[in-house]
Amino acid sequence: MTYPEFENIAVRLLGPMSPLAAQRFAALDALYREWNAKINVISRKDMDGLYEHHVLHSLSIAVYLKTVLPQEFARWAGGEVSVLDVGTGGGFPGIPLAILFPDTEFTLCDSVGKKTIVAGAVAKALELSNVRIVNDRAENLVQRYNYVVSRAVASLKDFYPWVRNSFTDRILYLRGGDIATEIGELAARFKLKTSGIGVWPVFGALSGEYFDEKWLVDIKKG
Repeated sequence: MTYPEFENIAVRLLGPMSPLAAQRFAALDALYREWNAKINVISRKDMDGLYEHHVLHSLSIAVYLKTVLPQEFARWAGGEVSVLDVGTGGGFPGIPLAILFPDTEFTLCDSVGKKTIVAGAVAKALELSNVRIVNDRAENLVQRYNYVVSRAVASLKDFYPWVRNSFTDRILYLRGGDIATEIGELAARFKLKTSGIGVWPVFGALSGEYFDEKWLVDIKKG
């Protein structure tokens, strides 16, 4: 997927983007190619899929908010929430979301130092003043955030205890595969009400083989 193709889809789903946001999104390809040559955080075979597999997939969180929770989308746009990205790797989903929501504060956390070096360098190059990078394990963080976001860093039952004390509103978790089984295991282990766990098909909004069987899991604070 080329940048113009990505921008057309993003604008269709999320509305017009500011010139600065467009400039920052367009710069991602060169930045990640440069840094990935130094520190491999994205499969080199997958670099041509950056905009589809990483940027657009990250922004599916925003599409979900705009489509299903428009009042929450407005809060993000207005800078009324704080967001923790756990297991951010090279900066996903945090950096694309921080570009889209420049008034919202994002903390990007990963326990692997070389990955946070890349995420930090990209954020610095883009002059994203709303991004803070933390090299630590999520369970060591003491600050609380409105939202936790993440992309498939572990099964739900393993991920949840890392962040259960870190959020006040919701976890928005991108995950693939047999999500019903994972939700059942999560709810049973932590005695969560399944009524407080929503599932949204990413493939319903984003077409293409890559998005088949990809879901967004919305876990409300209960």
